[in-house]
Amino acid sequence: MVVMKFGGSSVGDGTRIRNVAGIAGRFAEGEGTPAVVVSAMQGVTDALIRAAEAASRRDNGTLHRTIAELYARHEEAAAEVAPPEEREALLAEVHSLIRDFENLCAAVGVLGELTPRGLDAVASFGERLSARLLAAALRQEGYAARALEASDFIVTDAHHGAASPLWDHTRDRTRGAVLPLLAEGTIPVITGFIGATPEGVITTLGRGGSDFSASIVAASLDADEIWIWTDVDGVMTADPRIVPEARTLPELSYAEAAELSYFGARVIHPKTVLPAVERGIPIRIKNTFNPDGPSTLITSSPREGRSTVKAITAIKSLSLITVEGRGMIGVPGIAAKVFSAVAREGISVLMISQSSSEQNICFAIRGEETARALEALNTAFAPELAARNVDRIWAEDGVAIVAAVGKGMRRTPGIAAKLFGALGKAGINVISIAQGSSEHNISLVVSEGQVEDAVRAIHREFDLGREG
Repeated sequence: MVVMKFGGSSVGDGTRIRNVAGIAGRFAEGEGTPAVVVSAMQGVTDALIRAAEAASRRDNGTLHRTIAELYARHEEAAAEVAPPEEREALLAEVHSLIRDFENLCAAVGVLGELTPRGLDAVASFGERLSARLLAAALRQEGYAARALEASDFIVTDAHHGAASPLWDHTRDRTRGAVLPLLAEGTIPVITGFIGATPEGVITTLGRGGSDFSASIVAASLDADEIWIWTDVDGVMTADPRIVPEARTLPELSYAEAAELSYFGARVIHPKTVLPAVERGIPIRIKNTFNPDGPSTLITSSPREGRSTVKAITAIKSLSLITVEGRGMIGVPGIAAKVFSAVAREGISVLMISQSSSEQNICFAIRGEETARALEALNTAFAPELAARNVDRIWAEDGVAIVAAVGKGMRRTPGIAAKLFGALGKAGINVISIAQGSSEHNISLVVSEGQVEDAVRAIHREFDLGREG
């Protein structure tokens, strides 16, 4: 049994939704009924949030324009995908959902505030609409299908914006909702990205969370595989827009896929791997627009390739924050204080490096969070700055992380030398380096202006464009 997830680009309009219906339907004919998890139509979640934020500011012009666009886009798709006898009923469902969204925006406007709980409710409408459209498209193609709202069976905590499943409740409810449909040959079309608390309050799993939804459903159903359908031919050795000779990797380990996701590669939502690892469910990455093309299988025991380094990825638009001072040497708790201050601001640290002399700690964060991080650190270290135990806290903007990922790098002599040799030959200055006890990546910070040259240089040095 396979759980298929289709992303926003795969269901971007009526034509694409019909294409997805064909893919799922042909699989049902040949292999068995799949469970399908679907994202909102491309750009819809952003539009929903934009409308709700406009409502909170009482910007009625933006609100009404965005709602009109939502109506038009979903009406056009519904007219294209629905069987003739269902068209009127489907349009009525679409209108009802968007009216519910309008009412929610009206409430936000009265309050003048969009709370995290309200934001989750707002963001849920995209998937609720697309699931109904895809189910109708499947029925138009002659397949039994039913739209299901995951909030009825994916039970989560109340961490709005990044909820986590409560597994015992979720497994039982998911099996009860989905297995009977599969047994009768009906394709369940499940809303990705959303769940609900035990009290029934809508939550979301975080942006990109439809991948996570698919993994939750697959783990609950003891599925054989998870297929993530996207708009690229699997996982590639580098971004093909930067490295034209990049190729699709036939297999990756769970750990390698998680590292690539964390460091910016368009692979899968980082949380997706967790339920799959626990249940030993392979994940396959396929291209909706090239379904017979190359794909990547993510599993616990991938076949070893020719190169220890498998892929190069990068995250741009970062800042490197440095806390430095001679008075930090040998003082317990400095690192804890640094990262506690940052954590209180809800800022995620992407990479850490500390000198062996303990005179400085530096870490990379997203550029838009720099001002908050500096303010928090200056407040936390005010006594140390006054006593000159910490000399200064500063940021270097406009940097990027480049990560070389591959299983077994720690055990292979010469990998770091080869990597830094490639950068040296290309005239690229490395600002900071991190290689932890993980054997799966070496990450480094370079100027954002040099990041693409760095990716190309490493890819070329390890000959990653060659098969094998």
